[in-house]
Amino acid sequence: MNKKFILGIYDDEDVLLTAIENIRAGGTKIYDVFSPFPVHGIDDVLGIKRSRLPIVAFFAGLTGMSFALWMQIWMMGFDWPMIIGGKPHIALPSFIPVTFELTVLFSAFGMVITFFIVSKLKPSMKVNVFDKRSTDDKFVMAIEVKEGETDVAALNDLLRSNGAIEVNEKEVVK
Repeated sequence: MNKKFILGIYDDEDVLLTAIENIRAGGTKIYDVFSPFPVHGIDDVLGIKRSRLPIVAFFAGLTGMSFALWMQIWMMGFDWPMIIGGKPHIALPSFIPVTFELTVLFSAFGMVITFFIVSKLKPSMKVNVFDKRSTDDKFVMAIEVKEGETDVAALNDLLRSNGAIEVNEKEVVK
């Protein structure tokens, strides 16, 4: 199935942010915006909700901390108790480095795995690049064209009146 998009090419991030606000205020749904670098405030302007990834990071870190403490307490206190340097079997202050490291490790892996699952990213995924200049110095706004619903000429005029230096059409295989 092929999808058709109208691409507005911008060369200034401030013009892009203003264009996004104006186009969304007019009721046009923006498919996505591609940028060569992160643009401060673009998520708010596009209406993208805050990520819940920090919640996942917290619970993955909590799991890592619990696992580290359980592992060390079990090993040093019950499975193979040894007195090292005169410390008691369960010496929590000496467990802090390993606990910290496993907290960070579980948190990092938990976020990466969750991100890949939620984004449906996999090694065999084919990525459609709308315009190669979006990886270098241009900003690309993609608006999906729905057959019979979208007036392409009016959309071209809308993008140009909102600062697009170039307007293109692109068909993408989905």
